Amino acid sequence: MEGEAFPSAKPTGDRSGERMSPEGEHESRTGTAVVGAVSDILPSALYRVRVEGGRFVTAHIADRIDRNFVRLLVGDRVRVELSPVDYGRGRIVEKL
Repeated sequence: MEGEAFPSAKPTGDRSGERMSPEGEHESRTGTAVVGAVSDILPSALYRVRVEGGRFVTAHIADRIDRNFVRLLVGDRVRVELSPVDYGRGRIVEKL
């Protein structure tokens, strides 16, 4: 048999709905970015962020920020990319 064993299978690196950023991080096309301030530091590397409008979002740090050892303290302004599935969860993508 010549060719691929499973020609109909998708490549393992294919992620529909996402694109590759210049830093090599996958970004969602449907993510909504909002600005807020860190209000609480929670266990397991989670943060409670008060976003514009007075809502609270539970967020974790994006890999790009975590690799560079960026420290977040209560009161720091951050940009949060909200999950398209649950707007109460998000990812901190930038410290402002």
